[in-house]
Amino acid sequence: MRFNISNQPYLKFLKKINFGGLKSIFFILSLLYFCIYFFDNIDQISFDINLERNGRNLFFSFLFCVFSIYLNAYAWKNIVKWFGKESKSNNLVSFYVLTNILKYVPGGMWHFVERFNCIKKISNPQIALYTTLIEPYFMLSGSFLLASLGLIFSPFYFFLIFPLVFLNRKFIFLILRRLGSIKRKVFEVLRVPNSQSQFEERINIISFFPARALLLEIGFVLSKFIGFYICLNIFYIEDSLNILYLLVVFSLSWSLGLIVPTAPGGVGIFEACLLFLIGRNIPQNAILVCLIYFRIISTSADLLLSFPFLIRKIFKRI
Repeated sequence: MRFNISNQPYLKFLKKINFGGLKSIFFILSLLYFCIYFFDNIDQISFDINLERNGRNLFFSFLFCVFSIYLNAYAWKNIVKWFGKESKSNNLVSFYVLTNILKYVPGGMWHFVERFNCIKKISNPQIALYTTLIEPYFMLSGSFLLASLGLIFSPFYFFLIFPLVFLNRKFIFLILRRLGSIKRKVFEVLRVPNSQSQFEERINIISFFPARALLLEIGFVLSKFIGFYICLNIFYIEDSLNILYLLVVFSLSWSLGLIVPTAPGGVGIFEACLLFLIGRNIPQNAILVCLIYFRIISTSADLLLSFPFLIRKIFKRI
């Protein structure tokens, strides 16, 4: 079976769209919105924390961020397995965790490059390419599935289930074709021909639906949310919070940060989207301080776990 995309008009149309420019505009607007929000409330914002009273909450928020990274790593390992490459050791998990910090490097793709090279060494370029391309789609599907719980608030959220419908053996190559048409820069960096017709699929998808990988991705987003919720309770302790609504808003905001990777790690986009979607349901000063602290906590988790990888890279260049 080969990819044949040359005669599909909608893919030719996608290639003409400047997705990089659109993402940059969205990033700038998001950052501008967050800055306006921040400076409009700066006189009400205080970053002081009583460590004796709230230190435990900060620690548990950090712990759940660390846990989420490992869940994401195990999800990637199961994606590789679903594509036909069995790996009984946890080397893939540790490698994923170590390279996670590279998502903060400008370009937003260098963690993909490292993982592509890792899988290519133990398998073949096809599996390496496909598992690299498809992983964000798994994360997006899991996050959208959680956001679809908002169906109880509005019928609109039903449409968020659609990405999940295509996540199966029958439609997986359609997804890969679409991703390939959008991620042209990835093909250039990986030095892979951007013509899927030149790529024979040497993969053996082991089941119709990747249930285990998807469940792990859902656990990843949930763990992130719990870390955020614990952090929020430091600055806003009212009992009026609707946890389900907050989960829906968090999942949507995180998804948009994933879709628009112009910002390293979705910085600015996640925060701006959550501020916009949460509206006046939470006091502005509380949610602003929480978002800043949560970004520091989640980034610190990435840095701590990736520190050995960074040291190794530095010594190789010396």
